[in-house]
Amino acid sequence: MKNQTFNPNITKRTRRRKTRAGQPIEHVRWIVNYRCPDTGKRTQKFFTSKRDAEAFRADILAKAMDGTYVDPGRVPMVSEIINHWLSAREGEVKSSTLASYGIVAKVITGPVLEGTAGERREFAATGKKPHRNAKLLQMLGHVPVNELTTADIRRWHNRVKDEVGRYTANRALSMLKSALSLCEEDYRIRAPAMPTNLARRKSRPKKSLLSPVQVAHVLAYANEDRERGVYLAFPFLAGTRASEQLGLLWEDVDFDANVIHIRRIQERDGSLSECTKTEAGMRDIPMSPMLRAMLLRWKLICPRLDGELHRVFPGPGRLQPWPLPRIGGGGPLLYQNFRRRYWEPVFKELGLPYVTLHSARHSFISTLQAQGVEVGLVAKLAGHANPNVTLGHYTQAVRGGEDAVVALERAYSGATTAG
Repeated sequence: MKNQTFNPNITKRTRRRKTRAGQPIEHVRWIVNYRCPDTGKRTQKFFTSKRDAEAFRADILAKAMDGTYVDPGRVPMVSEIINHWLSAREGEVKSSTLASYGIVAKVITGPVLEGTAGERREFAATGKKPHRNAKLLQMLGHVPVNELTTADIRRWHNRVKDEVGRYTANRALSMLKSALSLCEEDYRIRAPAMPTNLARRKSRPKKSLLSPVQVAHVLAYANEDRERGVYLAFPFLAGTRASEQLGLLWEDVDFDANVIHIRRIQERDGSLSECTKTEAGMRDIPMSPMLRAMLLRWKLICPRLDGELHRVFPGPGRLQPWPLPRIGGGGPLLYQNFRRRYWEPVFKELGLPYVTLHSARHSFISTLQAQGVEVGLVAKLAGHANPNVTLGHYTQAVRGGEDAVVALERAYSGATTAG
């Protein structure tokens, strides 16, 4: 609904009367008058203060503009509160993450095609059944939220688990729980309890991690390699995701404040996205002495883009004699090229077991925790949005981060001495 066709106004109503003792008193009410965007029905909401009335008016205007308004007299369907939850995530997560949420949301709202994974993908893309007798399974989209029961959710979860898979069922259950919590806040509709004792999948095998001694060997090797070293050391010393590392620009490296600002990521096609995986991913990471020295040295020879410093981890250009910078490079370095050219060869050369780039991030987190760094601070440095991941939540500043990264470097230095 457009703003000009939905224009709630606020009026003041004053009623005067006298008490039994004859004392005059006034009752003042502020009234928001509007026609419901859903039904066109004239509606009035009464408030004791003008501030509350103005806040309510602003809220319904915003919801009418983004299509999430629900008539207070009408209970929303599950499909509506899922769409409301998705709208609330816009701007908080990157576009590809939001798109993946949309795919999971269809498993909640339905219908889901009964068939193979390929047939379901084709149906989702085209809306056409693979054959005339293909069956569509109804999910929860048509159920009014106030009629949704724990038993309904359990039956739905079991159906998704059987038809689509346990992982998708559990992921969809987590999304439904979050959407119902938001519904409680915004629409004052009590959500049913989530079912318990759902069959869990077998735990995944633990990721393969390098020991501190092995990480120390990688860092020592990286410190001697002027061309590839900082590419290898960075995830161990900063704990970034690969997309955050490859999306880092020199303007994000603040040598004066001794911090690295994580503000964007690189997408799979090499383009830059001005957001991180989650809102909590926007963070500042202090530089350890080793990382600072490596970045300062790398800045001298880092490939330029059109003659100017741009990306911290760009694609390679043509090598010139030290300390002249490479030329002809400076563009994006795609993840698969990074892994194949920079990452994988080192483990073979050093005779170490291969680990993924994400395992380097795990090493960063686990080593900080092993050094006694408070878990909430570790969560902030790692950019975890979910407090259950590291029992913390993000803030604007990362107090104590400098001591944390020094502890990290001390752990690796001590491991070298011990080895």
